[in-house]
Amino acid sequence: MLGIVSAVLFSIAFVVNAADIATNDVFSSTNITLLGLIALALHLAGVGGDRSGHASRRRSWSRS
Repeated sequence: MLGIVSAVLFSIAFVVNAADIATNDVFSSTNITLLGLIALALHLAGVGGDRSGHASRRRSWSRS
């Protein structure tokens, strides 16, 4: 989920920067890019992942 959020934020930052849209200091393309990097870092850290409550869905394979 956070990976999708970061992709959307990067897309918004690109459009703002490429179209040279005048925005205020809070909504600048740099700040949006930094928010996208934060979301990407959280995604890679595993935050906001599996919400099912199960620890793992992997099956343990044994030869016995």
